Amino acid sequence: MTRTMTVSDSVVVAATPDAVYDKVSDPTLMGRWSPENRGARVMGEQGKTHVGMTFIGRNKRGAARWVTQCTVTAADQGERFEFRVGAIGVKVPRLPAPIATWEYRFEAVPEGTRVTETWTDDRTRWPDPVANVFDKIVTSGKTFADFQSKNIHITLRNLAKAFGPAQG
Repeated sequence: MTRTMTVSDSVVVAATPDAVYDKVSDPTLMGRWSPENRGARVMGEQGKTHVGMTFIGRNKRGAARWVTQCTVTAADQGERFEFRVGAIGVKVPRLPAPIATWEYRFEAVPEGTRVTETWTDDRTRWPDPVANVFDKIVTSGKTFADFQSKNIHITLRNLAKAFGPAQG
């Protein structure tokens, strides 16, 4: 079976693009909305999110816990935030490998901001049959595309709730 390499979803949030960007682009806050992420620790210089900034993300799925090393690849205030996951490990992200890219786009709409979250599977060198078997083992029977599609939906729903109901 050929893998789906990218999934995305959108929600309208009752806030300006800049306000939503400021929250979403702070990796220490993502654990507030994501069903899997538990926050992050920014490496090096603190302050405004910028291209090249790295952070260590903490994650949980059932009893499993792991960390990832991520690098910000786009930080366009009020428009786009993107990062790549480039290493993974249990307590320290020791295994370097292209894992995934996460992108958030922010578009002004009459009700506030349309936030679009996109996950891209960066494991392009993995043969599809191998990836499909691995995915089903670590996601309790789903492909990563199906699993991340559900996570994205939950994250966006929680983000919208945090900003209050959209008007319109």
